[in-house]
Amino acid sequence: QVQLVESGGGSVQSGGSLRLSCAASGYTDSYHCVGWFRQAPGKERDWVAGITTRDSGAYYADSVKGRFTVSQDNAKNTVYLQMNSLKPEDTAMYYCAAAVYGGNCISGERSYWGQGTQVTVSS
Repeated sequence: QVQLVESGGGSVQSGGSLRLSCAASGYTDSYHCVGWFRQAPGKERDWVAGITTRDSGAYYADSVKGRFTVSQDNAKNTVYLQMNSLKPEDTAMYYCAAAVYGGNCISGERSYWGQGTQVTVSS
């Protein structure tokens, strides 16, 4: 089992920045990548970014490319999502998900999920 706890959400004005954290505990060798997702009220969950634990390879949705950066600190079993130039359309609950081998960090299949952290961006 893996437990994930997100933190770092909050309310910012358009153009501001936030850094989200996803701290993992438990069997932290069991997943191969961590994805970030978001869901706004009344909308589908969207994939935002992901990182592979082995080589820190990062990949992004087009909507956040150039504004968001995903990174990890393996010593702390923590993945970060640095969000810059935030826009009101970035407002959502943000979740991290750790995909076990055979799972997928873009679809979120076969993943452990955190409970989310709220990000609100005002214009």
